[in-house]
Amino acid sequence: MSSPAAASSASAGLPPVTRWLVLIVAAIGFLFDTYELLMFPVIGSQAVAELLRVEQTSNEVRLWGGRMLWIAALCGGVFGLLGGFMVDRFGRKTVMVGSILLYSLSPVAAATSTELWQFILFRCTTFIGVCVELVAAVTWLAELFSEKRQREMAIGWTLACASIGGILVTEMFNTIVAELQAHPAGISWLTSLGIAPTAWRYTLLTGLVPGALILLLMPFVPESRVWKAKKAAGTLQRPRLAELFSPELRRTTIVTTLISACGYAAAFGALQLGPLVMAAGLPAVESAKKEHGPAVKAATGKLKAAEKQLGEATTGDAKTKAEGSVKVAHEELSAARKPITDTIDEKRGQMQRWQEIGGLTGRILFAVLLVYVASRLLIRMFLVPGLFLFPLTYLMLYQGNFTVFCVAVFFCGLVTVAQFSYVSEYLPKVFPVHLRGTGSGFATNIGGRMLGTMAAVVNTELLAPLFFPQEGPEKNPIRVATAAAIIGATVYAIAIVLSFLLPPPRSEGEGGGKFWFG
Repeated sequence: MSSPAAASSASAGLPPVTRWLVLIVAAIGFLFDTYELLMFPVIGSQAVAELLRVEQTSNEVRLWGGRMLWIAALCGGVFGLLGGFMVDRFGRKTVMVGSILLYSLSPVAAATSTELWQFILFRCTTFIGVCVELVAAVTWLAELFSEKRQREMAIGWTLACASIGGILVTEMFNTIVAELQAHPAGISWLTSLGIAPTAWRYTLLTGLVPGALILLLMPFVPESRVWKAKKAAGTLQRPRLAELFSPELRRTTIVTTLISACGYAAAFGALQLGPLVMAAGLPAVESAKKEHGPAVKAATGKLKAAEKQLGEATTGDAKTKAEGSVKVAHEELSAARKPITDTIDEKRGQMQRWQEIGGLTGRILFAVLLVYVASRLLIRMFLVPGLFLFPLTYLMLYQGNFTVFCVAVFFCGLVTVAQFSYVSEYLPKVFPVHLRGTGSGFATNIGGRMLGTMAAVVNTELLAPLFFPQEGPEKNPIRVATAAAIIGATVYAIAIVLSFLLPPPRSEGEGGGKFWFG
């Protein structure tokens, strides 16, 4: 078993410049992981509505919003688990580079989508890249900084940068929305490439930036010394999934998988559906609908009449004329809907801003408390408030004062994102070296991204339709908010119970006989 001194020397052997470069690369990577993931809540409804040619409060947007959250996360979970094997077999740094390339190029491809299936496909490949990169990066950091306090500080503070990504993508979306309102024609050279001047397409194009930035720095940072030494000595055991369910690790695997599922269920079943679906049902949006509803109704009627005329056209000239009428009617309907969609986009951006600032605060608070609070007590400090916050926010405050509602969303984001930091920091400490990537990948991907994210579909397709069954599609945002309150309270209650079953982290050495409770 390695001595504490030997463990400390591993990270102490890194030159100061290299240490800082490692931290910068990790921080940028975590930041843009979140940047790519949290594009969808701000662009998803707009993209689905445009590709399907429906309104943002329609049943189609509600259903596909939840489906896409889960489908993308499911794909990410499957390949993220495979990434855990790859990390243990081929090295932490190598897998990081490939995953960063994937999640940087996929949003650019998604920006050119003309059909919903294309948008879904590239959203899935984006999620796959992010899921693999997260497992690789946390394992990489845990082994480069093997001294306990250094490791906790490195992982805790670089993970805190993840929430900056959520804030950054929100502000980027808000800026693009404002610019397109001022200059509707957009950027001419992008339009010439076939990319329409819409906020969701332009936001996706910004996804190329992180890949270029991180890949420039990757040649200057080292591979994990722990992994390289064991591989060179031939002592790196081949990771086997069955080992996760050995008597020694069975409890660790099951409990961490379930607690990871609870965190992701709160995020996908409630928080991310806020900007995506609930924003369209806020009081300010309802006021805009009342004001501009007659114009939308008239334009809709004109479009239906034009489409009927096109269907009845029998000659070439008549069809050409009818097609022109349909095109004009579509443009008039888009213009009539614009004041409403602008209001939705504004509120959507504000909601996400509050949520992501809350998440950033949660990560910082976690990083500070990590040094002083016992591991299993620490997670309960975030779980207990969440049990009450979600029902309060989505049942009582959603249709009230917008600022008060956003403050409540801030605290929901704080407690939920702090859980993600806890799980990411905790997982490498409870699996042996040759299973760190595999174990972390299993808990995060099977538990979080495959089981937990299912809450998005549970909300939009199972629970939400049970509320206000006699009302029309305009009630979809309130339906989703009600279901979010139920899901949030339920998964937080389950997570509190699970927190008492969490095993203590392993000792600083490779063996599993000694434990510490920091």
